Amino acid sequence: MLRRLLERPCSLALLVGCQFAFVAYFSLGGFRNLTALFGRPAGPAVDYSRTHDVYANLSRVGGGTGNGNGPAATPDPARPLPFCPERSPFLVGPLAVSFSRAPSLERIRALNPGVRRGGRYRPPQCESRSRTAVIVPHRNREGHLGHLLYYLHPFLQRQQLHYGIYVVHQAGNCTFNRAKLLNVGVKEALKDEDWDCLFLHDVDLIPENDHNLYTCDPWNPKHASVAMNKFGYSLPYPQYFGGVSALTPDQYMKINGFPNEYWGWGGEDDDIATRVRLAGMKISRPPVSIGHYKMVKHKSDKGNEENPHRFDLLVRTQRTWTQDGMNSLSYALLARELLPLYTNLTADIGCDPRARAHPGAAAGAAAGAAASRFRQEMLRKAPREDLPALLPLPLSLSPPRRGDNNGSAAAPRREGTATVTARGGNQSVASALP
Repeated sequence: MLRRLLERPCSLALLVGCQFAFVAYFSLGGFRNLTALFGRPAGPAVDYSRTHDVYANLSRVGGGTGNGNGPAATPDPARPLPFCPERSPFLVGPLAVSFSRAPSLERIRALNPGVRRGGRYRPPQCESRSRTAVIVPHRNREGHLGHLLYYLHPFLQRQQLHYGIYVVHQAGNCTFNRAKLLNVGVKEALKDEDWDCLFLHDVDLIPENDHNLYTCDPWNPKHASVAMNKFGYSLPYPQYFGGVSALTPDQYMKINGFPNEYWGWGGEDDDIATRVRLAGMKISRPPVSIGHYKMVKHKSDKGNEENPHRFDLLVRTQRTWTQDGMNSLSYALLARELLPLYTNLTADIGCDPRARAHPGAAAGAAAGAAASRFRQEMLRKAPREDLPALLPLPLSLSPPRRGDNNGSAAAPRREGTATVTARGGNQSVASALP
């Protein structure tokens, strides 16, 4: 009977279709990502032809009652502040973003009088519902950093967040390592304060809608930069996790942080998305109509060339993610500077150990072989029992004591702008600030 049933064209087509749907469902990460592939998530209609100045009426944020109803008396320090509204009344929606001229740091300071040294801010009239640390990896992008600070400070103030901005500068001239710098930033930020949310932010991406809240999803890591102008304001592929992402400290430690072995451009975002899946979580996202970002146009950076080993590393993620990350992080903190608009961290994270092992043509051959192995691995369905067990990581979620550098080189904390010469002559932009 089964044989006769399979001989019917319609039955055979139905069986093949069910098999395809089953494979697509699990290979794409479940129902949420499957729907993301065939249709964008529902979201409010937003008219980006009618934008607002991010600084318009910003004084209301610092001088109001916390609910947008006008000025209030100076709060009594003896009485606790009420919590801010769940949704800030100061949000305006689409923002006008232009890169015609980079603003000076002095002008940004004048426009944001409520920002304290180290790039810290908290609403003056209410207790924020989220404490967010924004961590930005950086090297030789002074113009991009100026644009980001100009737009991000008022953007976060409108959301009534208690926040701090950390810029992690890679010292020396070795190949850039974005993911390792983010690990350094997270570790150092958690020494300062018990942050609720960690926003990992590329320096060249500017948010275009202040309804894109810089708070974390308590259940899953969040990918905030869903729609970049670089990709036509759409998600390039379902598992994309690059640009701007947000995790709670617990989520960050659950995936063992970000990988340390991706030197150069590419690969680390896909590694992180795989870690999220292996740790039993999913990627959450705001609606496409809200998660708009504009990228500062730039040429490829010297020292951040395409990573020829990224495919080989991605193939091994399932076996290495519990050993490569926060529990294997090593670096030397050369400087911690509390500057007027952000906290500058200058770190020596070392160099790519494979840079001398595969010079020139050998690196190209290695990259081709790795790409072939990656494609073959993706075509082969891994048995369930091969997945690594979700072992508890020996990591502390509470901020370390201030005197404990955890393997980092000792660096005294000082208010102001101590001049520190980084290895290779590189220095962060704001060391020139008063």
